[in-house]
Amino acid sequence: MPLNIKKRSLWLIAGLLLGLLLVWEPGRYLQLEALQSSHQGWVDLYQHRPLAMAGAYFLAYVLVTALSLPWATVLTLAGGAIFGFAWGLLIVSFASAVGATLAFLTARFLLRDTLEARFRQRLADINRGVAQDGAFYLLTLRLVPLVPFFVINLVMGLTTMRVRTFYLVSQLGMLAGTAVWVYAGTQLASLTSLQGVVSPGLLGALVLLGLFPLLARWLLAALRRRKVYARWATARPRTFDRNLIVIGAGAGGLVSAYIAATVNAKVSLIEAHKMGGDCLNYGCVPSKALISSARVAHQMRHAGRYGLRDAPATFSFKAVMQRVGEVIHAIEPHDSVARYAALGVEVLEGHARIVNPWTVEVSLPGDAGRAPTGQAQVQRLTTRSIVLATGARPAVPDLPGLAQVGYLTSDTLWQAFAELDDLPGRVLVLGGGPIGCELAQSFARLGAQITLVERGPCLMAREDAEVSRFVQDALMADGVRVLTGHHALRCEALPGHDAGQKSAAPGAPVSGPALGADGSVGSLGSYGPGVLVTMAGGVEVRVAFDALICAVGRSARLTGYGLEDLGIPVGRTIDTNEYLQTLYPNIYAAGDVAGPYQFTHAAAHQAWYATVNALFGDVKKFRADYSVVPYATFVDPEVARVGLNEQEARERGIAVEVTRFDLGELDRAIADAQAQGWVKVLTAPGSDRILGVTIVASHAAELLAEYVLAMKHGLGLNKILGTVHTYPTWSEANKYAAGRWRRERLPHRLLRWARRYHDWRRS
Repeated sequence: MPLNIKKRSLWLIAGLLLGLLLVWEPGRYLQLEALQSSHQGWVDLYQHRPLAMAGAYFLAYVLVTALSLPWATVLTLAGGAIFGFAWGLLIVSFASAVGATLAFLTARFLLRDTLEARFRQRLADINRGVAQDGAFYLLTLRLVPLVPFFVINLVMGLTTMRVRTFYLVSQLGMLAGTAVWVYAGTQLASLTSLQGVVSPGLLGALVLLGLFPLLARWLLAALRRRKVYARWATARPRTFDRNLIVIGAGAGGLVSAYIAATVNAKVSLIEAHKMGGDCLNYGCVPSKALISSARVAHQMRHAGRYGLRDAPATFSFKAVMQRVGEVIHAIEPHDSVARYAALGVEVLEGHARIVNPWTVEVSLPGDAGRAPTGQAQVQRLTTRSIVLATGARPAVPDLPGLAQVGYLTSDTLWQAFAELDDLPGRVLVLGGGPIGCELAQSFARLGAQITLVERGPCLMAREDAEVSRFVQDALMADGVRVLTGHHALRCEALPGHDAGQKSAAPGAPVSGPALGADGSVGSLGSYGPGVLVTMAGGVEVRVAFDALICAVGRSARLTGYGLEDLGIPVGRTIDTNEYLQTLYPNIYAAGDVAGPYQFTHAAAHQAWYATVNALFGDVKKFRADYSVVPYATFVDPEVARVGLNEQEARERGIAVEVTRFDLGELDRAIADAQAQGWVKVLTAPGSDRILGVTIVASHAAELLAEYVLAMKHGLGLNKILGTVHTYPTWSEANKYAAGRWRRERLPHRLLRWARRYHDWRRS
């Protein structure tokens, strides 16, 4: 039988039962006065036919509870009055649990799918909480007779709680309240009202009983903490030097230190290499500076689009790289030691290692303390809490011959290329994710012969297929040779190439300083000409290069910080709970090292939760919220996204409606000669609630902010449509997308009546 027919049948049966009950009006028999007057008759019937009476009562109680009818209380009194306390408690306890479970299942079958389609994200958040603490909260609600049980049954049916868990917890949790009412039923003759059953004192006792699961949960958590810290019992200091120590001065660490200083906590920030971390020195800032220069070169070559004459982009590559360095230096004061010291943060430039849950050992350079120059000074600091914000480093594939040929990464290429007068002629980019695509397009626009090799079938595999194709076409239009579906087998050095030599000539190997695995400064390595051998379609393909850039992703920095000695579990990242706590509740992680995102803004977002929980967690803790996390890839045109895309919706089985607005219709895009791309909005069926947005446009990352705000605060497309947008601006694309959604859902019947009205007015 199809599912919708089953649902309709169940609705019909429930409706018929309710109709029969309304016609019969059993409520008149289930009043306290009626029960008292007919009490002796029911007792006599029970004495003559005990099994039949008990069975009929059981079924009646189950039916009333399953249909969420308001007669369960009087029926419970009747159970005590007719069967006595022991048998009455036994029968009512099981009947109420069975009936509650049937109500639970009915709500789940009839309502959950509909509500999930409409409120999927909110229900997903609730279900995560239910999976962790649902049994505790259900037990508390059952023990405290403040929330009507029929409400609990229906609401819990909309969650993913297991039926067995619901039944067992309900059976146990309702026992205390059931016993009170069954006992009251044994004293039926002396009752004057239902309110007299539960006195304020008894109600208070039940409330205290309801708090028992929460108290038990707190005690279990305390025991777990005690067990975790047991091996360090003698190491815990009596007092602490600091409230917080933050390890790593990247995006996450800087925000953590800033917040701690703002609330007047004593905080130390430890950084082994450069303030600002990867984003300032190797990632976001230098790459966007390079992209800007490459975009100008591209516009010069295509000036005809603007009514000008195409011109060759004549420039000095060394000057371009010098500008990249200048941009970094211009932004450095925002993340500098001086700025954070002025905020009240103690900044220590050295390598940190956690020696116990409250002590951090810092290796400072010799000239930073009393030790002789060149000899490290070791300083020990104690703290109540620690935030690990150690970031990530470029991942390097285990590729035969790669070390011999030499390679660069997104961290090391800036210094290496800054030493060159000209960009290497042939650059191979290994990896077709966001970093690889950005670098490939930029260097191609600056005149290099770029080959981008991607193992998967498409670039930027997390995006919709049309986005991947669009990005690939854009790169190819800029001269990038794109090889998707190519599995890298090995690297081969060209005859006479020595990866250890250093030269400033184009294509020659170059070496320099870089950050080591433990946070110390080590060797950059080298790069030089070679050949990458790939496999595609069962055929080996050889790709020659003068420089190879590995852009296959980033891996969290997990070693060298004492995590192994403390036994803190790690995988690809540090294992944390929803509060960003590690195995030790006073040690937190934020940013790339914590996952699941590797974005600067996500690290800052996590840093707020980690820091506030570290400083004020004994009073109130906050679960990290990842419901609305945007990101962008700064190819040209840009790709920006928040929430679901069509590919993810299909994979998760989430029903969505898709609205698309092409930028070829946007006046400002036409005026700027950048009328490429689109805005694609996913909404819940029959609703303007936004589930996800993908924008492909020259200013996609800026356009996305309006949707991030809307999703964060529960605003739908109707609110965006009703907002005045300046003309002519790129932001109008968001209004037009909302308008397209509205036009596709016009009230046609109402409009036909409107036409008739206007026709009548003209007659």
